[in-house]
Amino acid sequence: MQGRLVPPEPGRFQAFPRTRWRDEFPNAKAAGIHYIEWIVDAYGETSNPIFSTSGLEELFLLKQEYGLATPAICADWFMDYPFLRSSQSELADREHFLHRLIPVARHIGANRIVLPFVDISSIKSKAEEDLVIRILNDAASIASANGVELHLETDLNPRDFAKLLERVPQPCIKVNYDSGNSSGLGYIASEEFAAYGNRIGSIHIKDRYRNPDGSVEPRPLGQGSADFQDLCACMRAIGYNGGLTLQVARGEDGDEIRWITEQLDFLRACLERSLYEKSHP
Repeated sequence: MQGRLVPPEPGRFQAFPRTRWRDEFPNAKAAGIHYIEWIVDAYGETSNPIFSTSGLEELFLLKQEYGLATPAICADWFMDYPFLRSSQSELADREHFLHRLIPVARHIGANRIVLPFVDISSIKSKAEEDLVIRILNDAASIASANGVELHLETDLNPRDFAKLLERVPQPCIKVNYDSGNSSGLGYIASEEFAAYGNRIGSIHIKDRYRNPDGSVEPRPLGQGSADFQDLCACMRAIGYNGGLTLQVARGEDGDEIRWITEQLDFLRACLERSLYEKSHP
């Protein structure tokens, strides 16, 4: 996830790194990372290179120089300006922003936009679910025309999330599975994958302690409640071959490369162990 390879912005855990986004490219290469999931938020909107011609040119040059991709946008802007519980004029502006963001995603080589429906954006009623369905249906044609998928990150339980997905059967509407959010809420990966595994298009990797009554800060991988062996088995069962975005807890400021490399090693070990168990049942 963008921002994890440089010290955090003042007072913010996850945000577009306004002054140091360029530094993440050499740092990502040094850590063995293959892509950056690009953050779009209100905090960094005026500094984000994807919204200007000169910025895009610089971004493309950096991607080419360091051999990195930008296959995903994490649209945290909708945590700052949620669709839900907004006025009609606010909602219209926010939908317009999504419709404008879709071709921008295509332009930077992103085939997916992760839309957050957690925390302040959480779906809390049938009426809100109906509104989300309408928003997604309206955006689906634009997304399909641009070859971009919309990946939903929610805190819904497996049954309710599966029911929501049944109402938006368009192929461009998929799931972003977040290992930390799910484990923190007490959900079990095998139950979630059984409910909607065929719709999972991307995965965020993080760890949290189980705390269904409230969010908590991420923990280092393997030190929270996430069952990564179960997750790896679930990915193997559905033949998942999409991206794995490290959205892990932060280490010490200035030690980002070593810390991310250590977290990546943990994940690789889990994946390798899962492959071994598949070949040695």
